[in-house]
Amino acid sequence: MIVSPISKVVPAGFIIPGPGNIIIVNNERERSANATTPTGERTAEEVKIRIGSAYPLKKRMTMEVKGRDLVAGIPKTLIISDEEVREALTETFVTIVEAVKIALERTPPELAADIVDKGLVVAGGGSLIKGLDALLKEATGLPITLAMDPLSAVALGAGKVLGEPKLLRKVNI
Repeated sequence: MIVSPISKVVPAGFIIPGPGNIIIVNNERERSANATTPTGERTAEEVKIRIGSAYPLKKRMTMEVKGRDLVAGIPKTLIISDEEVREALTETFVTIVEAVKIALERTPPELAADIVDKGLVVAGGGSLIKGLDALLKEATGLPITLAMDPLSAVALGAGKVLGEPKLLRKVNI
């Protein structure tokens, strides 16, 4: 996930590891602790997309998940909630919030006014997690916007920077 001011490329711009791969570890740990039923990578990704959230939702969501009971060794079906997934991802979200705060601390003072006025844009697959904008807004007090095409924005931005040597020298990579 990339967090940056809306109007500028920030030399202190920060690429933050998103919850994409981490949810598998956290979800399996959470499921193993509660029900001894690990899920596969594909299932964990589906859970993240369908009911994963970084902030409490207005309406509770649940999902049926199938896995193998580690104790009995047989397939098992569980119903998990958005709250369980959010709890399993708490450590990941704390890491994201801390990384955003570090990026803001490293932002040059001349860009701080733009950030306060225009806020931050979040991009990348992790930015699609429900409620991430609300969590970041609560943590920073800044306006948060989801990039128009969050999945392509990271690659397109990197391509622009690589295509402009002057800009590339300004960015800490």
